[in-house]
Amino acid sequence: QVQLQESGGGPVQTGESLRLSCLGSDSTFNSLWGAWFRQSPGKGRELVAAISYTNTPTFYGNFVGGRFTISRDNSKNIMYLQMNGLKPEDSATYYCNAGTRRISPHDGGEYWGQGTPVTVSS
Repeated sequence: QVQLQESGGGPVQTGESLRLSCLGSDSTFNSLWGAWFRQSPGKGRELVAAISYTNTPTFYGNFVGGRFTISRDNSKNIMYLQMNGLKPEDSATYYCNAGTRRISPHDGGEYWGQGTPVTVSS
């Protein structure tokens, strides 16, 4: 099966940017729907962004407000989440996700990464 490996998280200050990466173990990843979820205390799981296997974004959370962009590079088996203008409320553990069906807030894909923490200080 497809393994997912996340990277790019870390501590940043308000207004800074981060690019999260999710590396698929092989090109099968490119045929899957993809998404980024996040979890933080008191909020549960939130869908941040989702993308189709044809590289069309299908969802952005209301809190994104134009600040984030989901994309993928099939030549590298990588899915990205570019996050600009980070706010303290964006602090969470971010998880990459993939599956054989369209991903929605309450319908995650079958495959999950280990998570990468993002901490935004005010």
